[in-house]
Amino acid sequence: MSDWKQAFTGWGLSWDGWLHNRRGEWWLLAQLILIAAHLAPTWPSPDGFGVHWPTPLRLIGLMVLILGLALALQGFLTLGASLSPLPDPKPGAALVMDGVYRQCRHPLYRAVLVCSLGVVIALGSVLHLLLLLMLCGLLVGKARREEKALLSILPSYATYRTETPAIVAHIPGLDWRD
Repeated sequence: MSDWKQAFTGWGLSWDGWLHNRRGEWWLLAQLILIAAHLAPTWPSPDGFGVHWPTPLRLIGLMVLILGLALALQGFLTLGASLSPLPDPKPGAALVMDGVYRQCRHPLYRAVLVCSLGVVIALGSVLHLLLLLMLCGLLVGKARREEKALLSILPSYATYRTETPAIVAHIPGLDWRD
């Protein structure tokens, strides 16, 4: 089996899943669409309002984007074999609570939001700000579905859930510990 087919099936992705949302494929699809939408041009452009978007903000945004990518890499490396783009955990997945998973339960979602924030700061775009807010809502929903599945297969997740911030500590809506 080719490497890409093995990765595709190793994550539990299937045409049936995409059609019927068996393991939360529609959450992943919506996430990918919102991330891809970040490639859209700036709208409305600050220049359209007679405002030149400051170069320091562009540079800060780029640095925030790079920070988000570094956080994503940390999350990928820490999660290892348990990595899945779907909200339903892979069969036999272990509970990971070390590395970046000590800081929050969903560091990959945090990384996506940090990247999105970097784009917003760099471009000064209302459209990209709306995409960031939509990503927040989507990733919270996806995380809650993921946690429901984790609680059903990993009893130790309940304690981890009460002790560790969800996505971003102390930010209402992004930190729940119920």
